Amino acid sequence: MNRQLIRSYILLVAVAIFLFTVPVAFTLTKQLRDDTSVSVRREANTMALLLGNGDRTSCAALEKVAEAYGEETPGAVQVTPIGGCAPDLAAPRADAALTRAVAKNEETTDWGSDFIWGSHLTVTVPAEGDAAVRIVYSTSDMTTRLWQIWGFRAGLAVLVLAAAAAIGAYAARRITAPLRELNSMASKFSDGDLTARSPVTGPPETQTLARTLNQGAERLDTLVASQRIFVADASHQLRTPLTALRLSLDNIADGVDDEFVREDVEQATAEVVRMSRLVNGLLVLARAEAKVTAAEPLSLTDIVRERLSVWRPAADERGVTITLRGSADGRPTVLASPGHLDQVLDNVLSNALEVSPDGGTITVGVESKADEVVLSVLDEGPGMSDAEKSRAFDRFWRGQGLTGRSGSGLGLSVVKQLVTDDGGTVTLRDAPDGGLCVSITLRASSRSGG
Repeated sequence: MNRQLIRSYILLVAVAIFLFTVPVAFTLTKQLRDDTSVSVRREANTMALLLGNGDRTSCAALEKVAEAYGEETPGAVQVTPIGGCAPDLAAPRADAALTRAVAKNEETTDWGSDFIWGSHLTVTVPAEGDAAVRIVYSTSDMTTRLWQIWGFRAGLAVLVLAAAAAIGAYAARRITAPLRELNSMASKFSDGDLTARSPVTGPPETQTLARTLNQGAERLDTLVASQRIFVADASHQLRTPLTALRLSLDNIADGVDDEFVREDVEQATAEVVRMSRLVNGLLVLARAEAKVTAAEPLSLTDIVRERLSVWRPAADERGVTITLRGSADGRPTVLASPGHLDQVLDNVLSNALEVSPDGGTITVGVESKADEVVLSVLDEGPGMSDAEKSRAFDRFWRGQGLTGRSGSGLGLSVVKQLVTDDGGTVTLRDAPDGGLCVSITLRASSRSGG
């Protein structure tokens, strides 16, 4: 929009310059041409009077005047001899203009070109006694003056357009500043920041729009906050009866000898476990969206090693090896909210273990890069297609693990929410040797690890 405003402003100024400057330049050019023509014809007529007198005195005066004119101006005087007056001047070439002057007593002015003028202006005037005076006037000085007239105005036009571009850019930025604020607010909204508001500035129209958007954002933020509170409360309230239900099912299973009943109880217990995992995931996600904690410097190495020690027993049961590589020994510190990285690693490692084949390897890498630290988890599972990667962070979307168990579909949603809250990013890509690589980029802390 800025470019369109600047282009429109420059075009408007250019049209104004054209309408004002070009006619003035043409007027000055015509005035230069007319003034020169009048001056040359006046001098030619004066010399024609001296030539028409025919006496020696007038002839001598004509020679002196012609000589002085040739020295003072770029013009050359030519005359036809008459009677006893034969001045020492060149005779004009016989042509139609000379014939008209001598035979018809007509004065002619020839600019040598139909476009402005040629290299010479030729003025032929008649004199008494079938004689004529011709002045051949070089237009080189006029051409120089013409370039000065047009060049000055062209240079002035360029300067004015440059100034117009600068003023237009400044004006465009001032005009579009409220729109940029609104766009910034919309961008923050698209990133999930419902607290973003736009300042009410600019013309009345943008002020009205800003107020409307701010009111809508306030309403939406209130509704979403209410929804989060409801989900958190509901999840929290459901945990106790689900726990009690599972204990009851376990007690029933212990006291039942019927194999079919025991099978039904175990199936019900499995569903209760799955529901408990779903409720816990919802509770974690609701707390993550609430953003109740501030990021602080944390040792990524300590957190990674602590979570790996928790997950290795489960991996060992299936013969899966979890290895740590990279620059973890450098003990990088990252900015994260307490507890966030623990939940992130738990969800990512749980997914990796779910899709890993028996006897496979899960590789956890830590790499420091300038002002950020990259935490990666690679598995040897079936990986994901591009379509699956695009949906992997959607809530309740579930892939198929190799173990046959299915998750709640909230794990990667929780991971993305927690990492985003801490100013990081999460990406999914194919692992070099097959499988999936979850790459988590975190902000590095200026405090060095000890």
